[in-house]
Amino acid sequence: MRSRSPWFHVVMVPFTLLWLAPIVFVVLVSLRDFDDIAARGLGALPTGLSFEGFATALAGGAVATALLNSAVVTVATVLLSLALAAVAAYALSRFRIPGRRTILLVMLAGNLLPPQILLIPVSRIAQSLGIYDTLFALVVVQVGFGLGFYTFVLHGFMRGLPTEVFEAALLDGSAAGRTFWSIVLPLCRPALAALAALATTWIYNDLIWAMTVLQTDTKFPITAALLNLQGGYSNSWNVIAAGSLVAAVPTAIVFFVFQKQFVSGLLVGSNK
Repeated sequence: MRSRSPWFHVVMVPFTLLWLAPIVFVVLVSLRDFDDIAARGLGALPTGLSFEGFATALAGGAVATALLNSAVVTVATVLLSLALAAVAAYALSRFRIPGRRTILLVMLAGNLLPPQILLIPVSRIAQSLGIYDTLFALVVVQVGFGLGFYTFVLHGFMRGLPTEVFEAALLDGSAAGRTFWSIVLPLCRPALAALAALATTWIYNDLIWAMTVLQTDTKFPITAALLNLQGGYSNSWNVIAAGSLVAAVPTAIVFFVFQKQFVSGLLVGSNK
């Protein structure tokens, strides 16, 4: 394997430090108490470590409830979205469905619409269906707007699978459902892992749809709960920084857990 030039590291070090600077700044602010920040400003280095911001942010259980809501919505949406997308991609890539290219393009076109023009229609539809202000409504919206992209990615991946595999399964008498479950899904594991990592990040960090279909504070995900935290502690920057770090922990864990599968999934997809 060809080694990188030392100049590559020389050039990348400043970019790395620039990327890490905001994270380090938020960590330092979260570990300072309110009196220290008020007396010396945000830009000063902490004179000592304090977990006052974390204690205040977690007090009352609002952040913990919001984290639970985010976990429920994210897990349910990712599982349902990838399951439906895998079935749809398998059907569109392996069966002669009339207008299948048009169907795929229409599904993908939904992701190209700016969400701002859909806020009021989505809110009204949720109200008319009687699911407004429920986590179920948020799951339905997230699945609906993510399904097209996931199907498009999996469709391209499945079309690149060797035809000999399907011919051998057909000769063995394997039905379409068994072929999908026993052959296609295991082969698509890298792509599914990559999509799962991406979907988890997108859904967990979403704010616009949460504010569109939810109005009760106890049902808010963590992104919306952080807005309430900022409104209640507008001058307590250590509390806001601590809440932001707590909210960022789950996505960081997901990234590190799925890091290998994420990279391999992207590489496999680029080679097809």
